[in-house]
Amino acid sequence: MKARPASPKHGLAAGEAGRPVRADWTIDQDWEHYTAQEHALWKTLFERQARLVRGRACREFEAGLRDLPIDADRIPDFRRLSDVLARRTGWQVVAVPGLVPDEVFFDHLAHRRFPAGQFIRRPDQLDYLEEPDVFHDVFGHVPMLMHPVLADFVQAYGQGGLRAQRLGVLHHLARVYWYTVEFGLISQEGGLRIYGSGIISSHAESLFALDHPSPHRVRFDLERVMRTRYRIDDFQEIYFVLHDLDELLDLARIDFAPVYERVRRLPEIEPGELGAEDEVLARGTGAYAARAGRS
Repeated sequence: MKARPASPKHGLAAGEAGRPVRADWTIDQDWEHYTAQEHALWKTLFERQARLVRGRACREFEAGLRDLPIDADRIPDFRRLSDVLARRTGWQVVAVPGLVPDEVFFDHLAHRRFPAGQFIRRPDQLDYLEEPDVFHDVFGHVPMLMHPVLADFVQAYGQGGLRAQRLGVLHHLARVYWYTVEFGLISQEGGLRIYGSGIISSHAESLFALDHPSPHRVRFDLERVMRTRYRIDDFQEIYFVLHDLDELLDLARIDFAPVYERVRRLPEIEPGELGAEDEVLARGTGAYAARAGRS
């Protein structure tokens, strides 16, 4: 199995008690209180994943990981990460106890604050986790925030999320986040590369997304993505591929209101379904989904 963010990073109450310590749901990271065992678990996760995604992750991820104070020896200190991010793209990392409500999540992103889980998974959760932890959030997300296009796009998503809530179309916008920031692929020299954090932070899905014959790989189209359901409990049945990251910057500049109106009148698309208008880069066999009883 694989590590799995439970939703596009928001939508549920944070922490076991389900109540915030502060109005913005942030907490102190308390970096000094991580145990030697927790740092050792980070080291296991980091070394395994960094080795695997070398040559699989996009060059922007590799550059971000190289330039940030993220290494195998210890869980990163959010204060040090924020110092580097702020100088490069104006972002900072803030600690939260888990998933946070939609409006809190969007407000943080709209103000260039990335809410990251403060806890780390247990040793028996190396390959599967429902709620995003510090490894998913920091290893998977933060390096891409060093790139100005991704930094601007994620802020625009936060701003757009608040508007989508008011319009009652949040599920359409959440699919854009899911199929880009979490599970996006990009065409680069040598073939397809990973930029989505849900793939980059997952050992099994890093292999599945690029190598397995089962999923479809389809050229990204905004309205198509907004209509497409996704899997939260298993590998994706379809991955959408960007030509380059500048496509995300284009999305940050458009008025989504007329797009929502068009999409509202169109039928939903199941994760493994292909349409006549799709630009299919690799047609999947669907074998994995069939074995899982989804066809």
